[in-house]
Amino acid sequence: MNKIVKLSSSLSTTRLIIGLWQIADMERRDKQLDLTKTATHMNAYIEAGFTTFDMADHYGSSEIIAGICKNNHPENKSIRFLTKWVPKPGPIDKKKVREAIETALQRMQQKSLDLIQFHAWLYADPSWLDALFYLKELKEEGLIKNIGVTNFDSYHLQIALASGIPIVSNQISHSIIDRRALGAMKEVCDHYKVNLFAYGTLLGGFLSDRWLGVEEPQMEGLNTWSQMKYIRFIKASGGWKLFQELLETLNKVAQKHKTSIANISSRYVLENPNVAAVIIGARLGENSHIKAHTELLNITFEEGDIQTLEKVISKLTSIPGNCGDEYRKPPFLTASGDLSHHLETIPSVYPKFKQSKQREQVYSGTVWESFAGYSRAVKKGNRIVVSGTTATHKNKVIGGDDAAAQTHFVIDKIEAAISSLGGSLKDVVRTRIFVNDIKDWELVAKAHGIRFKNIDPANTLVEAKLVGKGYKVEIEAEAILD
Repeated sequence: MNKIVKLSSSLSTTRLIIGLWQIADMERRDKQLDLTKTATHMNAYIEAGFTTFDMADHYGSSEIIAGICKNNHPENKSIRFLTKWVPKPGPIDKKKVREAIETALQRMQQKSLDLIQFHAWLYADPSWLDALFYLKELKEEGLIKNIGVTNFDSYHLQIALASGIPIVSNQISHSIIDRRALGAMKEVCDHYKVNLFAYGTLLGGFLSDRWLGVEEPQMEGLNTWSQMKYIRFIKASGGWKLFQELLETLNKVAQKHKTSIANISSRYVLENPNVAAVIIGARLGENSHIKAHTELLNITFEEGDIQTLEKVISKLTSIPGNCGDEYRKPPFLTASGDLSHHLETIPSVYPKFKQSKQREQVYSGTVWESFAGYSRAVKKGNRIVVSGTTATHKNKVIGGDDAAAQTHFVIDKIEAAISSLGGSLKDVVRTRIFVNDIKDWELVAKAHGIRFKNIDPANTLVEAKLVGKGYKVEIEAEAILD
């Protein structure tokens, strides 16, 4: 197997990336780490050729420790740091983006970031696009070499790419039981040549020899956030009994290759051609697993191995939704089963303006609203009526020439308007779709079908000449609150 993959002219990565998220857990446990000493524990990975490390602004002191390490190896040009920016929900301006990047650069003692990976909590709030457009400006300025995202679903990754954001990677949960990356995400990655970084390939350690033949653990007996999170994935995919059958099958393949269940599990994910690398966590200063990591990259599957694994995989229940949905939609497959350990609250996207006891309105701030004298949506009594909505954000057309991307963004705006007035997409009873060119109707209808699945409002779709250059679709909606 090729052990190095090139993502762009300025970014190459090892196919096994060392994840530093456990530094946060170690600091919670030990309260204070010797950062200089901890940085020396990265040396063994570098010497073994594992020179790419993944970190984040919320992984404790991971960025600081990595910066110390890199400065200790000025002659090694192959060391790469992938970090993340995970802002709280709400408005994002250029100043906030610059401050986040400058903070990361200061912590890592670098002049430019190899890769910044952005996470968005709420797609209905278009601030996530503001953040990416500003990151693009900082890339052009030289503070960032590459832009990536983390936990993006396929539809919003598509919106960003179609809007001209030069995204090279998406870091997502992807494992032998979490195969969402093989659905709609694959289509976007293939079309736009985006690489995936897969985490969770070991399900927090559950995909290992240690759990073979063991009784199902109770949630209160689990020791780490990762275990509390991934036990929910195991339950969602069919339960502990079926998971044991999967472990037994993995063990048979592992014995054939004289390796471990963990290695077979991660190696299987690397079979996905869209996956540039798997990310495996490290507890610096403890067992480095370097021998096992090297072994993993040397495994070559035979055709029969894949067939054996696929046979038991076919019995699993698919993890629901799209990539990253575990952070945005029920069922929340997180450690706490909701977002309580991530966020205190998610603010309303648009402020409400009360016109009378029975009437409230919201505005999205487009130039069209002030020019033509209308609001994005009006609520009167229990009824919400949303104006014809195009893929406009400030002075930009979002989604480029991609009709599906424009449609998803339009529905995001409709969702934002309805939710700001106390409803949700589930309350929608009527939609009307206008396409500028009838040849786009299938792409638009399919996107509508994805977003309104199991809601199924009354709908009309017609061809109509739209006002404004570049718009492919306009949608209006009506909702009734029960």
